[in-house]
Amino acid sequence: MDKKRVLFVDDEPMVLRMLERLMRTLRDEWESVFVDSGRAALAEIDRTPFDAVVSDMRMPSMDGAELLTAVMERQPRTIRFILSGHADRNLIGRCIGATHQFLAKPCELETLRSSLRRALTLQNLLQQPALQTAVARIRALPVLPTLYSEMVERLRNPRCTTLEIASLVARDPSLAAQSLKLVNSAFFGIGREISDLHEAVNYLGVETMKSLALSFRIFEQFQGGPIPAALLERLWQHSFATAAASRTIASLREATRKLQDESFTAGLLHDLGKLILAAEDPAAYAGLEAESHRGGTPLCQLETARFGAHHAEVGAYLLGLWGLPTPVVEAVALHHEPLRTAAPEFAALTAVHVANASSHPDALPTPSPGNKVDLVYLTAIGCDGELEGWMSAVRNLGLGINSP
Repeated sequence: MDKKRVLFVDDEPMVLRMLERLMRTLRDEWESVFVDSGRAALAEIDRTPFDAVVSDMRMPSMDGAELLTAVMERQPRTIRFILSGHADRNLIGRCIGATHQFLAKPCELETLRSSLRRALTLQNLLQQPALQTAVARIRALPVLPTLYSEMVERLRNPRCTTLEIASLVARDPSLAAQSLKLVNSAFFGIGREISDLHEAVNYLGVETMKSLALSFRIFEQFQGGPIPAALLERLWQHSFATAAASRTIASLREATRKLQDESFTAGLLHDLGKLILAAEDPAAYAGLEAESHRGGTPLCQLETARFGAHHAEVGAYLLGLWGLPTPVVEAVALHHEPLRTAAPEFAALTAVHVANASSHPDALPTPSPGNKVDLVYLTAIGCDGELEGWMSAVRNLGLGINSP
């Protein structure tokens, strides 16, 4: 198998030497190139393609955000990472859209290895010719919502405030109403009513607001179309329940706020592919669902036979094109097949897999595919002993949110 090529960019010689030492142990898997500036990196990229670029954030002349934006434009299939220290947090917003994943600085070997392998595995999955052919045949793919794009653009500015985000949300009355419903739901359990949108944004956080803007507007694109209203309602209710359960599971694991946000986002979007396939042929899709329930054949298997790809692959493919973070895309792509991950550890994928399964009546611990918890996977990542507690917490959630 050909080695994958990765380009490291950092203006500090000591950091480059450290990265070179780390990558020496992975030389059988990766061919590594090291440069000390964004301009040198672009010169290397113009000479030959790379599978991944790992860049420092703070660099003179051209910083990491500018570099990865240029890489995205020149080689959109290249996996793009930012190496960021604590002092760089106020700049991370500028990388939204151009960056697939952030790595802490200094970066440990195992973190670097697992991140590269995970992203590469996902890239290989989403670039399969059969999947690309299946997506190319779909007549009406949803478009990236304008409000989400505007939020992303505003958040590139480190001086962007929650008041600015609230003002954007206020321009969309239905999203504003749903945001207030969400923050006042039993899921958050605040104990008092919040009626001020700015306060709601402060409480929910900008990442949650971005996720809501993205999911609400995607669902809205399918309203009034060929998908029956009852199916659209059911998919929305299931998506929100999965998002809430995913965040709950991640919080029980005492995961970082970033991982909790990724879990929530992936939960909201994990069945995006079902919307796309159902809109393509509503009658055929309803028949596939009925056949799956009647005969026990996993829906993904029936979808692949009918459309050439299943809903998890189709949804992840589109989210990958839109530049959502790798952990989110991975969770969507593999939520029915978590053992296919290249990084056996607790991640957004874990939370979404269990949350999705927990919303189905047949959610029993078993290594079987479909809508069931994969106990083999949970055992492999050392989480099998936590499943009962997670399921209990999910059952106790109060969700009371209506469709958008």
